[in-house]
Amino acid sequence: MKSTPWWKEAVIYQIYPRSFCDSNGDGDGDLAGITSRLEYVQKLGVDAIWLSPFYTTPNKDGGYDVANPRDVDPRFGNLEDAKLLINHAHELNLRVIADIVPNHFSDQHAWFQAALKADRGSPERNRFHFYDAKPDGTPPNNWISLFGGPSWTQVEDGQYYLHLFDSSQPDLNWENSEVNVDFETTLRFWLDLGVDGFRIDVAHGLVKEDIQENHPDPAGLSEALRLDVEMETSKRNALLESVPYFDRQGVHEIYRTWRRLFDSYGNRDVMAVAEAWVHPPINATLYVRPDELHQVFNFDLLTAPFDGAYLFDVINRSIQLNAMVNALPTWALSNHDSPRVASRIGDSESRALALFVFALPGSAYVFAGQELGLPDGELRDSDRVDPSFIRTNGAIKGRDGARVPLPWSGSHPPFGFTTGKPWLPMSQSWKSLTVESEMDNSKSTLAMYRSALELRALHLTGTGDISWLESPLHGSMRSDLLIFKRGSITVVMNLSIKAQEIELQGVPLIISSGELTNLDGTTLMPALSCMWCLN
Repeated sequence: MKSTPWWKEAVIYQIYPRSFCDSNGDGDGDLAGITSRLEYVQKLGVDAIWLSPFYTTPNKDGGYDVANPRDVDPRFGNLEDAKLLINHAHELNLRVIADIVPNHFSDQHAWFQAALKADRGSPERNRFHFYDAKPDGTPPNNWISLFGGPSWTQVEDGQYYLHLFDSSQPDLNWENSEVNVDFETTLRFWLDLGVDGFRIDVAHGLVKEDIQENHPDPAGLSEALRLDVEMETSKRNALLESVPYFDRQGVHEIYRTWRRLFDSYGNRDVMAVAEAWVHPPINATLYVRPDELHQVFNFDLLTAPFDGAYLFDVINRSIQLNAMVNALPTWALSNHDSPRVASRIGDSESRALALFVFALPGSAYVFAGQELGLPDGELRDSDRVDPSFIRTNGAIKGRDGARVPLPWSGSHPPFGFTTGKPWLPMSQSWKSLTVESEMDNSKSTLAMYRSALELRALHLTGTGDISWLESPLHGSMRSDLLIFKRGSITVVMNLSIKAQEIELQGVPLIISSGELTNLDGTTLMPALSCMWCLN
Protein backbone atom coordinates (compact mmCIF):
# COMPACT_ATOMS: atom_id res chain seq x y z
CA MET A 1 0.00 0.00 0.00
CA LYS A 2 1.37 3.44 -0.98
CA SER A 3 1.90 5.90 1.86
CA THR A 4 0.28 9.31 1.68
CA PRO A 5 1.23 11.91 0.69
CA TRP A 6 2.78 10.43 -2.44
CA TRP A 7 6.28 11.81 -1.93
CA LYS A 8 6.97 10.40 1.55
CA GLU A 9 8.38 7.11 0.25
CA ALA A 10 8.55 7.77 -3.46
CA VAL A 11 11.26 6.53 -5.79
CA ILE A 12 12.30 9.52 -7.86
CA TYR A 13 14.26 9.19 -11.10
CA GLN A 14 16.59 12.07 -11.96
CA ILE A 15 16.88 12.96 -15.64
CA TYR A 16 19.65 15.23 -16.90
CA PRO A 17 17.85 16.41 -20.06
CA ARG A 18 20.90 16.99 -22.22
CA SER A 19 22.04 13.40 -21.67
CA PHE A 20 18.85 11.35 -21.70
CA CYS A 21 17.59 11.06 -25.29
CA ASP A 22 17.99 13.21 -28.41
CA SER A 23 14.94 13.37 -30.68
CA ASN A 24 16.31 15.54 -33.50
CA GLY A 25 19.89 14.37 -34.08
CA ASP A 26 21.70 17.50 -32.91
CA GLY A 27 23.64 15.59 -30.23
CA ASP A 28 21.82 17.16 -27.27
CA GLY A 29 19.06 15.39 -25.39
CA ASP A 30 15.76 17.24 -25.34
CA LEU A 31 12.24 17.25 -23.88
CA ALA A 32 10.72 15.37 -26.82
CA GLY A 33 13.38 12.69 -26.34
CA ILE A 34 12.46 12.36 -22.68
CA THR A 35 8.77 12.08 -23.55
CA SER A 36 9.53 9.29 -26.03
CA ARG A 37 11.22 7.24 -23.30
CA LEU A 38 8.76 7.72 -20.42
CA GLU A 39 7.32 4.21 -20.83
CA TYR A 40 10.79 2.85 -20.04
CA VAL A 41 10.91 4.99 -16.89
CA GLN A 42 7.43 3.88 -15.83
CA LYS A 43 8.33 0.20 -16.27
CA LEU A 44 11.37 0.72 -14.07
CA GLY A 45 8.89 1.16 -11.21
CA VAL A 46 9.54 4.73 -10.08
CA ASP A 47 6.93 7.21 -8.86
CA ALA A 48 8.26 10.48 -10.25
CA ILE A 49 10.85 12.09 -12.48
CA TRP A 50 13.05 15.01 -11.52
CA LEU A 51 14.17 17.10 -14.48
CA SER A 52 17.43 19.02 -14.19
CA PRO A 53 17.14 22.54 -15.69
CA PHE A 54 15.84 22.91 -19.23
CA TYR A 55 15.28 26.68 -19.10
CA THR A 56 16.71 29.36 -21.38
CA THR A 57 20.46 29.38 -20.76
CA PRO A 58 23.82 30.18 -22.38
CA ASN A 59 24.82 26.80 -20.90
CA LYS A 60 28.00 27.86 -19.16
CA ASP A 61 27.15 25.51 -16.26
CA GLY A 62 25.02 22.71 -17.64
CA GLY A 63 21.81 24.76 -17.55
CA TYR A 64 22.21 25.90 -13.94
CA ASP A 65 22.98 29.36 -15.32
CA VAL A 66 19.39 30.40 -16.03
CA ALA A 67 18.68 33.36 -18.32
CA ASN A 68 14.88 32.97 -18.26
CA PRO A 69 13.37 30.62 -15.66
CA ARG A 70 9.92 30.74 -17.28
CA ASP A 71 10.78 29.44 -20.73
CA VAL A 72 12.43 26.43 -22.39
CA ASP A 73 15.84 26.69 -24.00
CA PRO A 74 15.59 26.07 -27.78
CA ARG A 75 18.11 23.21 -27.56
CA PHE A 76 15.53 21.35 -25.42
CA GLY A 77 12.40 22.40 -27.33
CA ASN A 78 9.70 24.84 -26.29
CA LEU A 79 6.90 25.30 -23.77
CA GLU A 80 4.57 23.11 -25.80
CA ASP A 81 7.12 20.27 -25.51
CA ALA A 82 7.20 20.82 -21.75
CA LYS A 83 3.40 20.58 -21.57
CA LEU A 84 3.40 17.38 -23.63
CA LEU A 85 6.06 15.85 -21.37
CA ILE A 86 4.20 16.73 -18.17
CA ASN A 87 0.88 15.51 -19.54
CA HIS A 88 2.30 12.21 -20.81
CA ALA A 89 4.07 11.61 -17.51
CA HIS A 90 0.77 12.10 -15.70
CA GLU A 91 -0.94 9.70 -18.08
CA LEU A 92 1.63 7.13 -16.96
CA ASN A 93 1.06 7.99 -13.27
CA LEU A 94 4.48 9.62 -13.00
CA ARG A 95 4.80 12.87 -11.05
CA VAL A 96 7.11 15.60 -12.39
CA ILE A 97 9.59 17.54 -10.28
CA ALA A 98 11.26 20.58 -11.84
CA ASP A 99 14.64 21.98 -10.83
CA ILE A 100 14.63 25.59 -9.63
CA VAL A 101 17.78 27.69 -9.24
CA PRO A 102 17.18 30.54 -6.75
CA ASN A 103 20.77 31.29 -5.67
CA HIS A 104 21.85 32.93 -8.92
CA PHE A 105 20.90 33.91 -12.46
CA SER A 106 22.92 33.78 -15.66
CA ASP A 107 24.81 36.95 -16.48
CA GLN A 108 22.66 36.96 -19.64
CA HIS A 109 19.44 37.38 -17.63
CA ALA A 110 17.71 40.70 -18.37
CA TRP A 111 18.13 41.79 -14.75
CA PHE A 112 21.90 41.42 -14.75
CA GLN A 113 22.30 43.06 -18.13
CA ALA A 114 20.34 46.01 -16.73
CA ALA A 115 22.55 46.03 -13.62
CA LEU A 116 25.69 46.30 -15.74
CA LYS A 117 24.27 49.40 -17.44
CA ALA A 118 23.03 50.96 -14.19
CA ASP A 119 24.89 53.12 -11.67
CA ARG A 120 26.27 52.17 -8.26
CA GLY A 121 23.53 51.90 -5.66
CA SER A 122 20.80 51.59 -8.31
CA PRO A 123 17.71 49.39 -7.88
CA GLU A 124 19.01 47.22 -10.73
CA ARG A 125 22.26 46.50 -8.89
CA ASN A 126 20.46 45.93 -5.61
CA ARG A 127 18.98 42.72 -7.04
CA PHE A 128 22.49 41.25 -6.86
CA HIS A 129 25.50 41.68 -4.56
CA PHE A 130 27.49 44.61 -5.95
CA TYR A 131 30.16 46.05 -3.65
CA ASP A 132 32.92 48.62 -3.94
CA ALA A 133 36.51 47.45 -4.03
CA LYS A 134 38.69 47.77 -0.96
CA PRO A 135 40.88 50.92 -0.87
CA ASP A 136 43.71 48.95 -2.51
CA GLY A 137 41.43 47.91 -5.38
CA THR A 138 41.06 44.28 -4.30
CA PRO A 139 37.72 42.41 -3.95
CA PRO A 140 35.48 42.98 -0.89
CA ASN A 141 36.68 39.71 0.69
CA ASN A 142 38.75 36.58 0.00
CA TRP A 143 35.90 34.15 -0.66
CA ILE A 144 36.69 31.50 -3.26
CA SER A 145 34.27 30.25 -5.91
CA LEU A 146 33.22 26.63 -5.55
CA PHE A 147 34.37 26.25 -9.16
CA GLY A 148 37.84 27.61 -8.36
CA GLY A 149 39.26 31.12 -8.42
CA PRO A 150 37.83 34.20 -6.69
CA SER A 151 34.10 34.60 -6.06
CA TRP A 152 34.20 38.24 -7.20
CA THR A 153 34.38 39.75 -10.67
CA GLN A 154 35.00 43.45 -11.32
CA VAL A 155 32.87 45.47 -13.75
CA GLU A 156 33.86 48.55 -15.75
CA ASP A 157 33.08 51.14 -13.08
CA GLY A 158 35.23 49.33 -10.51
CA GLN A 159 32.58 47.60 -8.43
CA TYR A 160 32.63 43.84 -7.87
CA TYR A 161 29.73 41.40 -7.98
CA LEU A 162 29.51 38.15 -6.00
CA HIS A 163 29.28 34.73 -7.64
CA LEU A 164 29.77 31.65 -5.49
CA PHE A 165 29.96 29.59 -8.66
CA ASP A 166 31.07 30.67 -12.15
CA SER A 167 31.52 34.35 -13.00
CA SER A 168 28.62 33.89 -15.42
CA GLN A 169 26.34 33.13 -12.42
CA PRO A 170 25.87 36.30 -10.31
CA ASP A 171 24.32 35.61 -6.91
CA LEU A 172 20.91 37.13 -6.21
CA ASN A 173 20.20 39.39 -3.24
CA TRP A 174 17.36 37.72 -1.36
CA GLU A 175 16.93 40.73 0.92
CA ASN A 176 15.46 42.47 -2.12
CA SER A 177 11.67 41.99 -2.28
CA GLU A 178 11.75 41.97 -6.10
CA VAL A 179 13.71 38.72 -5.99
CA ASN A 180 11.13 37.12 -3.72
CA VAL A 181 8.24 38.20 -5.93
CA ASP A 182 9.94 37.05 -9.14
CA PHE A 183 10.58 33.55 -7.80
CA GLU A 184 7.05 33.19 -6.49
CA THR A 185 5.93 34.05 -10.02
CA THR A 186 8.24 31.35 -11.39
CA LEU A 187 6.96 28.74 -8.93
CA ARG A 188 3.35 29.47 -9.86
CA PHE A 189 4.19 29.44 -13.58
CA TRP A 190 5.43 25.84 -13.47
CA LEU A 191 2.80 24.65 -10.99
CA ASP A 192 0.10 26.04 -13.27
CA LEU A 193 1.72 24.18 -16.16
CA GLY A 194 1.32 20.97 -14.16
CA VAL A 195 4.55 20.14 -12.33
CA ASP A 196 4.14 18.38 -8.98
CA GLY A 197 7.09 19.79 -7.09
CA PHE A 198 10.56 21.28 -7.14
CA ARG A 199 14.15 20.36 -6.40
CA ILE A 200 15.73 23.53 -4.99
CA ASP A 201 19.32 24.05 -6.12
CA VAL A 202 21.74 25.39 -3.46
CA ALA A 203 18.78 25.76 -1.11
CA HIS A 204 21.09 26.64 1.78
CA GLY A 205 22.87 29.46 -0.05
CA LEU A 206 20.30 32.17 -0.64
CA VAL A 207 21.10 34.40 2.34
CA LYS A 208 24.57 35.88 2.80
CA GLU A 209 25.89 37.52 5.96
CA ASP A 210 29.09 39.40 6.80
CA ILE A 211 29.94 39.72 3.14
CA GLN A 212 32.95 41.97 3.73
CA GLU A 213 34.61 39.59 6.23
CA ASN A 214 37.38 37.23 5.12
CA HIS A 215 37.37 33.46 5.63
CA PRO A 216 40.46 31.94 7.31
CA ASP A 217 40.82 29.06 4.84
CA PRO A 218 38.96 29.83 1.60
CA ALA A 219 40.82 27.27 -0.50
CA GLY A 220 40.12 24.49 2.00
CA LEU A 221 36.48 25.48 2.21
CA SER A 222 36.15 25.36 -1.57
CA GLU A 223 37.42 21.77 -1.58
CA ALA A 224 35.19 20.74 1.35
CA LEU A 225 32.10 21.82 -0.56
CA ARG A 226 32.89 19.65 -3.58
CA LEU A 227 31.61 16.07 -3.64
CA ASP A 228 34.34 14.85 -5.99
CA VAL A 229 37.27 15.90 -3.79
CA GLU A 230 38.63 13.34 -1.33
CA MET A 231 39.05 14.77 2.17
CA GLU A 232 39.22 13.44 5.70
CA THR A 233 35.69 13.53 7.13
CA SER A 234 36.59 15.45 10.31
CA LYS A 235 38.41 18.12 8.29
CA ARG A 236 35.54 18.41 5.82
CA ASN A 237 33.00 18.77 8.62
CA ALA A 238 35.06 21.42 10.42
CA LEU A 239 35.30 23.44 7.22
CA LEU A 240 31.60 23.05 6.47
CA GLU A 241 30.72 24.43 9.90
CA SER A 242 32.73 27.56 9.09
CA VAL A 243 30.90 28.48 5.86
CA PRO A 244 30.08 32.20 6.12
CA TYR A 245 27.56 32.27 3.28
CA PHE A 246 25.64 28.98 3.59
CA ASP A 247 22.89 27.82 5.95
CA ARG A 248 22.05 31.25 7.36
CA GLN A 249 18.86 31.47 9.39
CA GLY A 250 17.22 33.78 6.86
CA VAL A 251 16.71 30.97 4.35
CA HIS A 252 14.06 29.41 6.55
CA GLU A 253 11.72 32.39 6.32
CA ILE A 254 11.94 32.16 2.50
CA TYR A 255 10.86 28.51 2.61
CA ARG A 256 8.02 29.20 5.04
CA THR A 257 6.69 31.62 2.44
CA TRP A 258 7.14 29.05 -0.31
CA ARG A 259 5.41 26.39 1.76
CA ARG A 260 2.34 28.59 2.06
CA LEU A 261 2.41 28.99 -1.72
CA PHE A 262 2.68 25.21 -2.25
CA ASP A 263 -0.15 24.52 0.20
CA SER A 264 -2.39 27.00 -1.62
CA TYR A 265 -2.64 24.45 -4.45
CA GLY A 266 -5.19 22.48 -2.46
CA ASN A 267 -5.10 18.70 -2.72
CA ARG A 268 -2.34 18.45 -5.34
CA ASP A 269 0.32 17.39 -2.78
CA VAL A 270 2.95 19.76 -4.17
CA MET A 271 6.37 18.92 -2.72
CA ALA A 272 9.84 20.47 -2.61
CA VAL A 273 13.20 18.90 -1.81
CA ALA A 274 16.17 20.99 -0.71
CA GLU A 275 19.72 20.57 -1.92
CA ALA A 276 21.24 21.67 1.39
CA TRP A 277 24.89 20.72 1.95
CA VAL A 278 25.16 21.64 5.64
CA HIS A 279 26.96 20.63 8.81
CA PRO A 280 26.33 19.50 11.50
CA PRO A 281 23.73 17.06 10.08
CA ILE A 282 21.02 18.18 12.49
CA ASN A 283 20.91 21.50 10.63
CA ALA A 284 19.48 19.70 7.60
CA THR A 285 16.38 18.74 9.59
CA LEU A 286 15.51 22.43 10.00
CA TYR A 287 14.63 22.54 6.30
CA VAL A 288 11.91 19.91 6.75
CA ARG A 289 10.10 21.26 9.78
CA PRO A 290 6.31 21.07 9.35
CA ASP A 291 5.98 24.63 8.02
CA GLU A 292 8.95 24.51 5.62
CA LEU A 293 9.98 22.09 2.87
CA HIS A 294 9.02 18.43 2.48
CA GLN A 295 12.39 16.76 1.96
CA VAL A 296 16.10 17.52 2.22
CA PHE A 297 18.79 15.58 0.42
CA ASN A 298 21.01 13.34 2.50
CA PHE A 299 24.43 13.70 0.89
CA ASP A 300 26.30 11.35 3.21
CA LEU A 301 25.80 8.32 0.96
CA LEU A 302 27.24 10.20 -2.03
CA THR A 303 30.64 10.16 -0.37
CA ALA A 304 30.32 7.10 1.91
CA PRO A 305 32.82 4.23 1.59
CA PHE A 306 31.51 0.66 1.34
CA ASP A 307 32.13 0.08 5.03
CA GLY A 308 29.67 -1.44 7.48
CA ALA A 309 30.35 0.75 10.49
CA TYR A 310 30.34 3.92 8.39
CA LEU A 311 27.12 3.04 6.54
CA PHE A 312 25.38 2.02 9.75
CA ASP A 313 26.24 5.36 11.35
CA VAL A 314 25.09 7.37 8.32
CA ILE A 315 21.81 5.48 7.97
CA ASN A 316 20.92 5.26 11.63
CA ARG A 317 21.74 8.92 12.29
CA SER A 318 19.71 10.11 9.31
CA ILE A 319 16.65 8.13 10.38
CA GLN A 320 16.89 9.37 13.97
CA LEU A 321 17.50 13.03 13.10
CA ASN A 322 14.60 13.17 10.64
CA ALA A 323 12.31 11.52 13.20
CA MET A 324 12.93 14.53 15.47
CA VAL A 325 10.91 16.68 13.03
CA ASN A 326 8.49 13.90 12.04
CA ALA A 327 10.14 13.49 8.63
CA LEU A 328 11.58 10.60 6.64
CA PRO A 329 15.09 10.57 5.13
CA THR A 330 16.06 10.68 1.49
CA TRP A 331 18.63 8.31 -0.01
CA ALA A 332 20.77 8.96 -3.08
CA LEU A 333 23.86 7.12 -4.32
CA SER A 334 24.58 9.26 -7.41
CA ASN A 335 23.57 12.52 -9.02
CA HIS A 336 24.70 14.90 -11.76
CA ASP A 337 27.21 16.61 -9.44
CA SER A 338 29.01 13.55 -8.06
CA PRO A 339 30.92 10.55 -9.40
CA ARG A 340 28.67 7.66 -10.39
CA VAL A 341 28.41 5.14 -7.57
CA ALA A 342 29.67 2.24 -9.71
CA SER A 343 32.90 4.16 -10.36
CA ARG A 344 33.22 5.37 -6.79
CA ILE A 345 32.82 2.09 -4.85
CA GLY A 346 32.69 -0.65 -7.49
CA ASP A 347 30.11 -2.55 -9.53
CA SER A 348 29.17 -5.32 -7.08
CA GLU A 349 29.27 -2.90 -4.16
CA SER A 350 26.97 -0.42 -5.90
CA ARG A 351 24.41 -3.14 -6.69
CA ALA A 352 24.43 -4.35 -3.09
CA LEU A 353 24.13 -0.85 -1.64
CA ALA A 354 21.26 0.07 -3.96
CA LEU A 355 19.30 -3.02 -2.91
CA PHE A 356 20.02 -2.25 0.75
CA VAL A 357 18.89 1.38 0.41
CA PHE A 358 15.68 0.53 -1.45
CA ALA A 359 14.48 -1.29 1.66
CA LEU A 360 14.94 1.73 3.96
CA PRO A 361 12.09 4.05 4.99
CA GLY A 362 11.93 7.34 3.08
CA SER A 363 12.42 8.38 -0.53
CA ALA A 364 15.04 6.93 -2.86
CA TYR A 365 16.53 8.98 -5.70
CA VAL A 366 17.95 7.19 -8.75
CA PHE A 367 20.17 9.07 -11.21
CA ALA A 368 19.41 8.03 -14.79
CA GLY A 369 21.90 5.34 -15.83
CA GLN A 370 22.42 4.15 -12.26
CA GLU A 371 19.92 1.37 -12.96
CA LEU A 372 22.22 0.17 -15.75
CA GLY A 373 25.29 0.13 -13.51
CA LEU A 374 26.90 2.85 -15.62
CA PRO A 375 30.34 4.02 -14.50
CA ASP A 376 31.63 7.50 -15.20
CA GLY A 377 32.32 8.14 -18.86
CA GLU A 378 35.89 7.90 -20.14
CA LEU A 379 36.77 11.42 -21.27
CA ARG A 380 39.82 13.18 -22.61
CA ASP A 381 40.54 16.61 -21.20
CA SER A 382 39.72 18.07 -24.60
CA ASP A 383 36.17 16.72 -24.24
CA ARG A 384 35.45 18.38 -20.88
CA VAL A 385 33.18 21.43 -20.60
CA ASP A 386 32.55 21.70 -16.85
CA PRO A 387 33.34 25.25 -15.62
CA SER A 388 35.19 23.83 -12.61
CA PHE A 389 37.59 22.11 -15.04
CA ILE A 390 38.00 25.30 -17.05
CA ARG A 391 38.39 27.69 -14.08
CA THR A 392 41.04 25.48 -12.42
CA ASN A 393 42.96 24.85 -15.65
CA GLY A 394 42.24 21.14 -15.35
CA ALA A 395 43.26 20.72 -11.71
CA ILE A 396 39.68 19.65 -10.97
CA LYS A 397 38.30 17.25 -13.58
CA GLY A 398 34.71 18.24 -12.87
CA ARG A 399 31.38 16.51 -13.29
CA ASP A 400 31.29 15.66 -17.00
CA GLY A 401 32.04 11.98 -16.38
CA ALA A 402 28.70 11.52 -14.62
CA ARG A 403 26.83 13.39 -17.38
CA VAL A 404 27.81 11.29 -20.41
CA PRO A 405 24.64 10.42 -22.40
CA LEU A 406 22.69 7.21 -21.77
CA PRO A 407 23.27 4.18 -24.01
CA TRP A 408 19.94 2.86 -25.28
CA SER A 409 20.63 0.29 -28.00
CA GLY A 410 23.01 -1.07 -30.59
CA SER A 411 26.61 -2.23 -30.38
CA HIS A 412 28.47 1.02 -31.12
CA PRO A 413 28.38 4.63 -29.88
CA PRO A 414 26.19 6.66 -29.75
CA PHE A 415 24.08 3.63 -28.78
CA GLY A 416 20.72 5.03 -29.92
CA PHE A 417 21.04 8.23 -27.87
CA THR A 418 21.24 10.34 -31.03
CA THR A 419 21.61 10.03 -34.78
CA GLY A 420 24.25 12.75 -34.63
CA LYS A 421 27.38 13.36 -32.56
CA PRO A 422 26.68 13.24 -28.81
CA TRP A 423 27.70 16.34 -26.85
CA LEU A 424 30.01 14.15 -24.76
CA PRO A 425 31.66 11.05 -26.25
CA MET A 426 30.41 7.58 -25.31
CA SER A 427 32.75 4.65 -24.78
CA GLN A 428 32.63 1.43 -26.77
CA SER A 429 33.05 -0.36 -23.42
CA TRP A 430 29.40 0.46 -22.69
CA LYS A 431 28.24 -2.06 -25.32
CA SER A 432 27.00 -4.47 -22.64
CA LEU A 433 25.42 -1.70 -20.57
CA THR A 434 22.75 -0.49 -22.99
CA VAL A 435 19.10 -0.61 -22.02
CA GLU A 436 18.51 -3.01 -24.89
CA SER A 437 21.18 -5.51 -23.80
CA GLU A 438 20.24 -5.39 -20.10
CA MET A 439 16.52 -5.71 -20.81
CA ASP A 440 17.13 -9.22 -22.13
CA ASN A 441 19.44 -10.26 -19.28
CA SER A 442 17.71 -11.50 -16.12
CA LYS A 443 20.94 -11.05 -14.14
CA SER A 444 21.57 -7.46 -15.22
CA THR A 445 21.58 -4.45 -12.94
CA LEU A 446 18.47 -3.19 -14.73
CA ALA A 447 16.62 -6.43 -13.99
CA MET A 448 17.61 -6.19 -10.34
CA TYR A 449 16.39 -2.58 -10.07
CA ARG A 450 13.05 -3.39 -11.69
CA SER A 451 12.48 -6.39 -9.44
CA ALA A 452 13.59 -4.52 -6.32
CA LEU A 453 11.28 -1.56 -6.95
CA GLU A 454 8.34 -3.88 -7.61
CA LEU A 455 9.04 -5.75 -4.37
CA ARG A 456 9.54 -2.47 -2.48
CA ALA A 457 6.09 -1.27 -3.53
CA LEU A 458 4.53 -4.64 -2.67
CA HIS A 459 6.17 -5.33 0.70
CA LEU A 460 7.83 -2.24 2.15
CA THR A 461 6.21 1.10 1.35
CA GLY A 462 4.42 2.41 4.41
CA THR A 463 5.62 -0.34 6.76
CA GLY A 464 7.40 1.95 9.20
CA ASP A 465 10.75 1.75 10.97
CA ILE A 466 13.59 -0.73 10.71
CA SER A 467 14.92 -3.00 13.44
CA TRP A 468 18.65 -3.74 13.32
CA LEU A 469 19.48 -7.42 13.84
CA GLU A 470 23.21 -7.30 13.11
CA SER A 471 25.04 -3.97 13.39
CA PRO A 472 27.41 -1.95 15.60
CA LEU A 473 24.30 -1.01 17.60
CA HIS A 474 24.45 -4.43 19.24
CA GLY A 475 28.12 -4.20 20.19
CA SER A 476 29.10 -6.45 17.33
CA MET A 477 32.73 -6.27 16.31
CA ARG A 478 31.77 -7.30 12.78
CA SER A 479 31.66 -4.47 10.30
CA ASP A 480 31.23 -6.79 7.32
CA LEU A 481 27.58 -7.73 7.89
CA LEU A 482 24.54 -5.49 8.28
CA ILE A 483 21.08 -6.97 8.82
CA PHE A 484 17.78 -5.25 9.50
CA LYS A 485 14.11 -6.17 9.50
CA ARG A 486 11.36 -3.97 8.14
CA GLY A 487 7.79 -5.11 7.80
CA SER A 488 7.78 -8.60 6.32
CA ILE A 489 11.31 -8.30 4.90
CA THR A 490 14.72 -9.10 6.37
CA VAL A 491 17.61 -7.40 4.56
CA VAL A 492 21.16 -8.79 4.73
CA MET A 493 24.26 -7.10 3.28
CA ASN A 494 27.64 -8.81 3.12
CA LEU A 495 30.33 -6.14 2.91
CA SER A 496 33.16 -8.64 3.08
CA ILE A 497 35.35 -9.61 0.15
CA LYS A 498 34.61 -13.22 1.12
CA ALA A 499 31.44 -15.29 0.88
CA GLN A 500 29.63 -15.81 4.19
CA GLU A 501 27.36 -18.57 5.47
CA ILE A 502 23.90 -17.27 6.34
CA GLU A 503 21.26 -19.26 8.22
CA LEU A 504 17.92 -18.53 6.57
CA GLN A 505 16.04 -21.23 8.55
CA GLY A 506 13.47 -21.83 5.86
CA VAL A 507 12.86 -18.14 5.21
CA PRO A 508 12.32 -17.66 1.46
CA LEU A 509 14.76 -15.51 -0.46
CA ILE A 510 13.01 -13.05 -2.78
CA ILE A 511 15.88 -11.06 -4.35
CA SER A 512 19.67 -10.90 -4.24
CA SER A 513 22.28 -8.69 -5.87
CA GLY A 514 24.62 -11.69 -6.26
CA GLU A 515 24.41 -15.40 -7.03
CA LEU A 516 23.63 -17.42 -3.86
CA THR A 517 24.44 -21.10 -3.42
CA ASN A 518 23.08 -23.67 -0.98
CA LEU A 519 25.42 -25.99 0.93
CA ASP A 520 23.77 -28.64 3.12
CA GLY A 521 20.89 -26.35 4.07
CA THR A 522 23.13 -23.33 4.64
CA THR A 523 23.07 -20.42 2.24
CA LEU A 524 26.44 -19.20 1.03
CA MET A 525 26.09 -15.47 0.42
CA PRO A 526 28.61 -14.10 -2.08
CA ALA A 527 31.03 -11.32 -1.28
CA LEU A 528 29.86 -7.72 -1.67
CA SER A 529 26.18 -8.55 -2.01
CA CYS A 530 22.76 -7.92 -0.51
CA MET A 531 19.60 -10.01 -0.30
CA TRP A 532 15.99 -9.68 0.87
CA CYS A 533 14.11 -12.51 2.57
CA LEU A 534 10.43 -12.84 3.50
CA ASN A 535 9.93 -13.31 7.24
